[in-house]
Amino acid sequence: MTRALALVTTLALLAPQAAMARQEFDPSVEFEQHPWIPIHIGPLDLSITKAVAYLMLGSVITIAVGLVLMRWRTSVDPDRRQSAGELIYDIAQTQVAEQGLPTKAINRWFPYVATLLLFIFVVNLIGFIPLPLSDETFTLFGLELPTLGIYAATSSLSVTLALALMTWIFTHVEGIRANGPVKYFKSWIPDVPKAMYPLIVPLEILGQFMRLISLSVRLYANMLAGHMLILTFIGLMFVLETVVLAPLVIPAATAFYLFEVVIVVGIQAYIFAALSAIYIGSAIEPDH
Repeated sequence: MTRALALVTTLALLAPQAAMARQEFDPSVEFEQHPWIPIHIGPLDLSITKAVAYLMLGSVITIAVGLVLMRWRTSVDPDRRQSAGELIYDIAQTQVAEQGLPTKAINRWFPYVATLLLFIFVVNLIGFIPLPLSDETFTLFGLELPTLGIYAATSSLSVTLALALMTWIFTHVEGIRANGPVKYFKSWIPDVPKAMYPLIVPLEILGQFMRLISLSVRLYANMLAGHMLILTFIGLMFVLETVVLAPLVIPAATAFYLFEVVIVVGIQAYIFAALSAIYIGSAIEPDH
């Protein structure tokens, strides 16, 4: 499956429509957001862009995966489909929820961290499948059709920041709910001499906000870098207008592609979900 996906992606990237549409190749243009369906409500811009389209697609696929693998025709003697669903469930429970959340909070927060794990994995994965969701078009039999391309919604900082903001808000809301506001905010201050409070307290407050930045930037940077490297290597042939580099750039782009699909896609989803569980768990039991 991985080999077939890599072959299809490479052939799609080698298609000359996108490269010929511009006089010079600039891979960063692929990550620009242009409104496909403008939606403005007062000062809010809720326009449908490429990132929004991928998020919608990712949401539909995530729901479908959950229903098909974990809810549809389950039995005591599982087949391969149900076994795959049980494997995903087991990873989410034992490797994410139970590692970061206290026992008393697993029932409440397992659905959230498990959804994060599956949703981010799906969104990352479809970002490496060539889809006709592009700002550029080509003419075929008189019809304007979108070109095939790869794009990950998680390579947009606004997307990863929104995901991180949910975890950040839930962390502090749950911390206050479980401990009360006084005990929770007091837990931010380590056991140090009071003379050091003017130095320690601002650093602890800053550290809470740095969690928000680290969660969002880690996922964003990894997905953006992977796509940029793949597009840059393939684009070298079009920039230099020669296929002589094909024996070099195609294997390099394929290697980066396989590395991203096999390793980075899953690891980044796991890290985001695991850190979310750890942050929420540490807010519930700050003394541990």
